[in-house]
Amino acid sequence: MNYWLMKSEPEECSVDDALAAPNATVPWTGVRNYQARNFMRDAMRVGDGVLFYHSSCAEPGIVGIARVASTSRVDPTQFDPKSPYFDPASKPEAPRWLLVDVQVLRKIPNLTLPALRARPELADLLMLKKGNRLSITPVEPAHWQAILDSCPEA
Repeated sequence: MNYWLMKSEPEECSVDDALAAPNATVPWTGVRNYQARNFMRDAMRVGDGVLFYHSSCAEPGIVGIARVASTSRVDPTQFDPKSPYFDPASKPEAPRWLLVDVQVLRKIPNLTLPALRARPELADLLMLKKGNRLSITPVEPAHWQAILDSCPEA
């Protein structure tokens, strides 16, 4: 089993939006970074753990525990000229971008960046490293467990 931190802007898809979706499951559209795409294509498996992270908001942080709910498939937003994720260079016969479905299992109190940085056991959490701006990053099992242990309901 692998573990991931997946960032979403709450105006685009919040943890509450995901919980309100059928089966609390949403397609993770709009990934436009090759490394993040490759994680979805090559490494993510159904059942992998996901830390649902709100980014680009007043208080960024981990707000939910989720799981990968599908294998990767073509992201249709790349072909939609009305989508902010439209990619005119991507063609249906040779799509560039993929998505996976993510199912939120539960919402947790926001584990903010300062709270994460204050935890010595998370010092080498990849997303806390300087310059890391990927929307999807792997999470080490020890980091996953430390975060789950900090949630009373876990």
